[in-house]
Amino acid sequence: MMIASVLGVLALSAALWLALGIRRIGAISRGKPIGARSGTAVLLIDLQSVFWDHGPYPEAATSVAEAAILDEISAAKRNGLPIIAIRQEWSIPSTKVIARLAMKGQAVEGTPGVDLAAPFSGLVDHVLVKRVQDAFETGDLDRLLATLGVGTLRIVGLDFNYCVLKTALAARNRGYAVTVVKQGTLSAKPTAQAEQRMATAGLHVQ
Repeated sequence: MMIASVLGVLALSAALWLALGIRRIGAISRGKPIGARSGTAVLLIDLQSVFWDHGPYPEAATSVAEAAILDEISAAKRNGLPIIAIRQEWSIPSTKVIARLAMKGQAVEGTPGVDLAAPFSGLVDHVLVKRVQDAFETGDLDRLLATLGVGTLRIVGLDFNYCVLKTALAARNRGYAVTVVKQGTLSAKPTAQAEQRMATAGLHVQ
């Protein structure tokens, strides 16, 4: 009887631990208001080979997105704007377990494919790592954008419904002007609901 009770407590604890990990993955941070900043930066979200080459995205959609992303990069370089790549690496213990259980183990810290995909490798000025869907969660992006004097963000990458959405909303919470370049994103599912959330938050979807 006692063994069964202990096992029950352990199972409940494990379930709660995983539930908190799931909640953490999708949370949107608030951050401090940024104030007036005049600079603009381009954010590339999760353009890693594990997702780009092996994700659930049709080849035709990937080709269109690649062209749009490269256009954004070229325009940024012409105008002297910083280009920041954000790479996903699941490194929090609970999220690593969730990634292995529900995400085929893709982008777990230390696994193959976490580097930028070939079309974008060598084209960025800064590379940061995020641990959850919101790229602002660690504080590293806040600090970099403050150093660069950035107040406006142009966002491309994947997935529109998850990491792009959560990062854009977190940016808006801080007072950034945000444009999500729709043609430069990919999504495994319809995006209407995510676009509505962006519009309600005052984000621009181009």
